[in-house]
Amino acid sequence: MPDVTKTAPAPEDVHGPVTDPTSVAKAAKARSLWGDAWADLRRNPYFLVSSVLIVVLLVIAVFPGLFTGASATHADLGKHFLKKPELSKIGSEGWLGYDGQGRSVYARVIYGTRASITVGVCVTVLVTLFGSLIGMLSGFFGGWVDAILSGFTNIFLGLPFLLGAMVVLQSFSERKVWVVVLALAFLGWTQIARVMRGAVITAKASDYVQAARALGASTTRIMFRHILPNVMAPVIVVATISLGVYISAEATLSYLGLGLADPTISWGIDISTGSNQIRVAQHILIYPSIMLSITVLAFIMLGEAVRNALDPKSR
Repeated sequence: MPDVTKTAPAPEDVHGPVTDPTSVAKAAKARSLWGDAWADLRRNPYFLVSSVLIVVLLVIAVFPGLFTGASATHADLGKHFLKKPELSKIGSEGWLGYDGQGRSVYARVIYGTRASITVGVCVTVLVTLFGSLIGMLSGFFGGWVDAILSGFTNIFLGLPFLLGAMVVLQSFSERKVWVVVLALAFLGWTQIARVMRGAVITAKASDYVQAARALGASTTRIMFRHILPNVMAPVIVVATISLGVYISAEATLSYLGLGLADPTISWGIDISTGSNQIRVAQHILIYPSIMLSITVLAFIMLGEAVRNALDPKSR
């Protein structure tokens, strides 16, 4: 007789595939916005290149003595600026030549990194904190709070950024790094405030916020535990791109004589000094300009990579 014994169906044939709960949790975590963003960033050549450049710049800013043993302030008029740079002696005091006061251009390029990075990072942190706070309050409470804060933001938004910074800095007799930082932060927070306001208004109507309200969550908890983590992506993008803009703004103000001033070492100051000898000693102007361009480009590239990674429409 033919064998009519039937094999019992496997559990997956009756109830579907057996799924490991741990695998589900890991897959869900991998599908989060930040997980997908980090995965995209690691494959993005712009992110990798800009990250390497920024790390090198940060090391230069923190430990300039590792890259040059020359003094950036020592002036020796015997080392004339018309002398050609000693390009074959890499890393030496005269590698990139000397400026009009006999100071090493290479040493000043290295030590000038600290002021530019410090201004850019500090201004970005201040405008992100203040702008995010204003935008959060305006978007969350709405009504008369939104009207007042939006009007306040629009007033500052109507002020030309560089012109306003020039007017503010003109009132200080001594312009150190912290003065330039406060002047730029005083006028630079408006864009982040508007971005945060729009993101909060959108998030406020989400189901998870309504559920938190129904469960009796306090206003502070809703704002900082439910809304804030979900609206930081566009703010991070704007802040990252703006960092390079603030570095460029500092150099522009220093070039015009309204930003940092001696004895502070700044690329903008050296570019301004080099412009006076551009016909006979172009190296005084060229090398600080190249360093400034590389720094600004690195942060803009990083911001673009982060924007593409955090933008769901690009997936």
